[in-house]
Amino acid sequence: QVQLVESGGGLVQAGGSLRLSCAASGRTFSRYVMAWFRQAPGKEREFVASASWSDSSTNYADSVKGRFTISRDNPQNTVYLQMNSLKPEDTAAYYCAARFLKSSPYSNDYNYWGQGTQVTVSS
Repeated sequence: QVQLVESGGGLVQAGGSLRLSCAASGRTFSRYVMAWFRQAPGKEREFVASASWSDSSTNYADSVKGRFTISRDNPQNTVYLQMNSLKPEDTAAYYCAARFLKSSPYSNDYNYWGQGTQVTVSS
């Protein structure tokens, strides 16, 4: 059974930092693309960042470029999202997701999802 478990969310002031973690289990994820999405209340789930199995290819939403960094530790089946210079508009539930081989910014393309972790940025 594939499981993705996020952690690291919390409350932070604007300008602060948080690091989210996603621990994957149930299979070897070295050939999977790992991604982060987020969803604010009343809004659609949106793509944040993704990292290919080799970690040589990463993709970011324009809204987080230069502030967020995605990385992965394949032997540990863990993906991270380092979030710096946080803004109130970054407030959302953040979800880890996985799909085989190819990156995609569309949530429907991902097969596996975590339960989400809440990030709240106060102004």
